[in-house]
Amino acid sequence: MEYTNLGRTGLSVSRLCLGTMNFGPQTDEPDSFAIMDRALEHGINFFDTANVYGWKLGEGVTERIIGRWLAQGGGRRDKVVLATKVYGRMGEWPNDQGLSARHIIRACEDSLRRLQTDTIDLYQMHHISRATPWEEIWQAMETLVAQGKVIYVGSSNFAGWHIAQAQAAAGRRNFLGLVSEQCIYNLMTRYVELEVIPAAQHHGLGVIPWSPLHGGLLSGVIRKMAEGGAARSASGRSADALAAHRPTIEAYEKLCADLGHDPADVALAWLLSRPGVTAPIVGPRTVDQLDRNLTALEVDLDEATLARLDELFPPLGNGGPGPEAWAW
Repeated sequence: MEYTNLGRTGLSVSRLCLGTMNFGPQTDEPDSFAIMDRALEHGINFFDTANVYGWKLGEGVTERIIGRWLAQGGGRRDKVVLATKVYGRMGEWPNDQGLSARHIIRACEDSLRRLQTDTIDLYQMHHISRATPWEEIWQAMETLVAQGKVIYVGSSNFAGWHIAQAQAAAGRRNFLGLVSEQCIYNLMTRYVELEVIPAAQHHGLGVIPWSPLHGGLLSGVIRKMAEGGAARSASGRSADALAAHRPTIEAYEKLCADLGHDPADVALAWLLSRPGVTAPIVGPRTVDQLDRNLTALEVDLDEATLARLDELFPPLGNGGPGPEAWAW
């Protein structure tokens, strides 16, 4: 396994992050345990979850599964850099969501209890709260850090100017502020290259891409459909996206076949090659899927291949950060 620092911190994390959103809804508890055990065997030490995962209001299903796995001992908690999130609705009352100081503190206590741990390594704001002042947010986070309940704070789904606002406010308080930004980023969704990634790099945040395979469309969906698989990527929004981009996906799968690599490996390897990226989040539903994800670390994309990927999946405008992407 390869490791890198999380943004400007001294914390070492694996170049792949284990996403746990499937634990509960798609993957039962024994299989979830097996996936986490295998992740440690592979050297993956970065696990990501959220209090809303499991999608049963207020229950924190996925966090509870992870907590029961951690409670088995065997050094599990010491080996894992544990990340979770706060913001989403966890109850029926108005203060059961968002980033008020009250909700941040209570949600953290609830996550700690479900995860059966004393400390959250990376506590991420799942979304920006336009209604809450940064002074209030940072006061709550500072309290949790001072109490030893949180070590680092991250963001998710922020715009570049949100990152700049957050860091300016943290700087006024002599607080470390954000150390990471978790955002959707893949070959088909490159918006963050305009301002989010430049802001993250400027402020020393590690970038943690979610949906690296764009809902399975970059995992060899056409080949899998021909073989009778890819049910997830052949339904709902994924089916609509495939219909809209089928020629591109066909050309992409042909390129991957010519390279001798699985399309999922190429998509992950492309992200691993991007400036500022710390660790794409992989969300396996089975141990076998996790094992296959690891081969992406062995894929080295040359300049010609990277250029061809840019042709198939063009960056926005002229490419790169704004304003050059859309102006001179």
